[in-house]
Amino acid sequence: HNVYDLQEAETQGVCKTLYSVNEDVKADRILLTKTRDMNHCQERITRDMGLAYTEKCDKCQRESKNLRGSTSYRYVLKPVPSGIMILEADVNELIQFSPVSERYGAVQTETRQTLAFLEIEKSPIAPISAEYHHRGSLKYEFSNEFDLSPFQLAKATDERAQIEELLNHLVTHNAEEVNDHAPLKYLELIQFLRLARYEDLEVVWNKYKNMPSHRLWLIEAIPATGTSAALRFIKEKFQAEDLSVPEAVRTLVAAVHMVKANPETIKLFETLTEDNKINANPVLREIVFLGYGTMISKYCAESDVSPAEHIKPIQKRLSEAVSKGETEDIILYVKVLGNAGHPSSLKSITKIMPIHGTAAASLPIRVHIEAIMALRNIAKTEPRMVQELALQLYMDKALDSVLRMLSCIVLFETKPSMALISTLANAVKSEENLQVASFTYSHMKSLSRSDSVLHPSVAAACNVAMKILSPKLDRLSLRYSKAIYGEAYSSSFMLGAAATAFY
Repeated sequence: HNVYDLQEAETQGVCKTLYSVNEDVKADRILLTKTRDMNHCQERITRDMGLAYTEKCDKCQRESKNLRGSTSYRYVLKPVPSGIMILEADVNELIQFSPVSERYGAVQTETRQTLAFLEIEKSPIAPISAEYHHRGSLKYEFSNEFDLSPFQLAKATDERAQIEELLNHLVTHNAEEVNDHAPLKYLELIQFLRLARYEDLEVVWNKYKNMPSHRLWLIEAIPATGTSAALRFIKEKFQAEDLSVPEAVRTLVAAVHMVKANPETIKLFETLTEDNKINANPVLREIVFLGYGTMISKYCAESDVSPAEHIKPIQKRLSEAVSKGETEDIILYVKVLGNAGHPSSLKSITKIMPIHGTAAASLPIRVHIEAIMALRNIAKTEPRMVQELALQLYMDKALDSVLRMLSCIVLFETKPSMALISTLANAVKSEENLQVASFTYSHMKSLSRSDSVLHPSVAAACNVAMKILSPKLDRLSLRYSKAIYGEAYSSSFMLGAAATAFY
């Protein structure tokens, strides 16, 4: 009886696999059992959707997983003169999913397949003695058919006619009060709008654009489809003056959060930033530019690659705005870089930091504030580089106290080590500016009281730092700046939320 434990590549990724080989000499059989543990994979093939604005808790997943699975194969083999004959093959795959803690139950899917050898009807096919070419790996590749959700299963026959039918149904049955079937009908409408060609959308829009009720439902549903066609539709209708400014604001804000981020939609947002009508309206301009950064952030969060080409146009605009001294444009472009959170933007942002001895030190404090706050999202991917910059700014006692306090906020976003937090605590001990001292002390105190599941090491380090600092700082009045951190986590639902307040 031999047992082999190894990491093996298959369709689900490189996962832990256990082989057990047992030979029955009397029956002249070999029993081979293979078990794959899909919970321990080096390169597990999974995809998370709709989590661009959330932060995953690795510690929580170690304690209770949302997704578990295992596959077992059983083979009965018989030695024959020409090799090995498979008499039986049996496979059983079990996958368990729970959106909440496993203790409260989970959905299970089980797949079974059994094959048994009966007889040889024809002589075996001899293997071809030819050169075999590499055709890629066995790893499963996701298609894009389920990228957009939720969806209502419905049979599509004539998309345009079905859209009109659903639109009329929603308008007729929801005039005075919402009908019970409205949510399902609305999902169906979204689904058919996704399936429809762009030309069909044009026809439906032209037919109903002068009917207020129908127009309202279309304006609500089109961004919810989440397709690049929806974004293109909004863009072209605004340029053709078919959408008013309030309607454009409404649809663009919805599109930023609902349209799937991909190179095509990012390019569409880039073209919107160059549109004269958009730039003529301050509200639309800000929505489009900030939305452009958000789309890049969403794309990087859901993709393995994060090309710097997408953010380069904003970096170029920022350089031009700095050279011309256009303060409002500088602030807007820095906010875009902050929304995108791309590591390549760190160099551009550093150039406008309030570092003494540089030309950027003479920029208005509003620019410096936005530049420091733009580091928060970059800190999630490049914590070490942001730490160095934030610590340098915090330790510069010649800087305005507001900028130093903002640097403290950014510093804690990088999940600093105990050594760095201790360094910060020792600096606070000799800090002469009570605003900065009070702010840093209160920030550490709030974190030390936290039963943090996301940042347990930071909470523990702050707890140690509190023993270094003098309790006198705790008695400072409310006229000194303070930071308050609070969080809540439910182990039952495996969900939590954190919030900070600064003044």
